[in-house]
Amino acid sequence: MSKDAVAFVFFNCDEYKSENSMNIFYNHTVFKNMKGSRKALLKKVKDEAEEKRIQIASENFSKVEKLILEGDPAEASQYIQFGAIKAFDCF
Repeated sequence: MSKDAVAFVFFNCDEYKSENSMNIFYNHTVFKNMKGSRKALLKKVKDEAEEKRIQIASENFSKVEKLILEGDPAEASQYIQFGAIKAFDCF
């Protein structure tokens, strides 16, 4: 499967990142694995942090930004409290 066949969804969730707390009806925006979509995903994460719905330690924000823009956005979840980014295969 090509790297373009992956999409990402940001979820608000509990502190344990339990899948039961991730609601696809609340967080339903899908971000493609493309430069523009990754920038939109980063904006979503920044907005959620500014609204205090998620927390990212200041020393980790640059890691989150780099993973979303250049790496595996799902890996950024480890630095986000009360939020997660999940990767999904798309066809």
